[in-house]
Amino acid sequence: MPAGGKRKVIKSITVQEFIERHGEDLGLSTEHPVMGLERLIEEPAVNRPGLALAGFFDYFAHMRIQVLGNSEISYLDKLSDEVRIERFTKLCDQDFPCLVVARGHELAAPLRKIARDRNIAIINSPRQTMSVLNDATIRLEDEFAPRTLLHGCMVDYRGIGVMIMGQSGSGKSETAIGLLEKGAALVADDVVNLKQIGGELSATAKDFARGYLEMRGIGIINVANLYGLSAIRPEKRLDLVVDLKPATDLNKVDRLGISQKKFQILDIEVPLVEIPVAAGRDTARLIGVAALDLQLRRIGYDMADEFNQRLLAQMNPS
Repeated sequence: MPAGGKRKVIKSITVQEFIERHGEDLGLSTEHPVMGLERLIEEPAVNRPGLALAGFFDYFAHMRIQVLGNSEISYLDKLSDEVRIERFTKLCDQDFPCLVVARGHELAAPLRKIARDRNIAIINSPRQTMSVLNDATIRLEDEFAPRTLLHGCMVDYRGIGVMIMGQSGSGKSETAIGLLEKGAALVADDVVNLKQIGGELSATAKDFARGYLEMRGIGIINVANLYGLSAIRPEKRLDLVVDLKPATDLNKVDRLGISQKKFQILDIEVPLVEIPVAAGRDTARLIGVAALDLQLRRIGYDMADEFNQRLLAQMNPS
């Protein structure tokens, strides 16, 4: 079952945007005169140009941030002045986004001039090289992650991220309140922001709407004021989609659950459970059971399949 929502993919960000959003966390500082901030970063990864400095430029990752650490700086220092200038000039001619010098190292004045003459930003960081590489990659993957928006209500119930969907007036928010009273935490109400990183979907709310939930007839509710700070999650992996169906569909949904349905979001298939809403049905409790059933399935225990095997054994006794 395909998902609604328009897919949004960012193909590039500028060096300036990267520094403004992540510079403080990564300990980055631009070297004056500041230049090259308009250059584009087009891949969610960073590169150590050791092979390039050794003269091998095949498959050079020119769309990535280039990071110089102890190994690269030590290698440059051991080269003759003439070879050092030649290699570094050829590196800067590759037209990459920017150069990050880690571990508090400083480039020699001739090398800085080569980079500046080519409008390449020189960025310094006191942090260890691997720390810069890992943290920058995580942040870039987040920047470039495919995103979409879906109408629904997202909660964290006992470690299972559940997105409740359904037609307007189907009781999504009321069901979420019922789950909060059972110990769940609210992630987002009405509009759920979803992004796909590393084959997983992560859900969040808009900053201004985080922790608020709308209930028809009552209005806007501040979840933290009613249930405490533990009733809010800023972000949660999406594990299960629950579609609230009209009561007229009560006899149309799967009754045994042997073949689990899927809901596709950003090319990821998420388990789907359809629950008809009718007077007297405790929808929150049913969703809680569905979440716990998913936990059991993940550790290899399938209740529906177990019942089916028992039924088959009864029908065909040996």
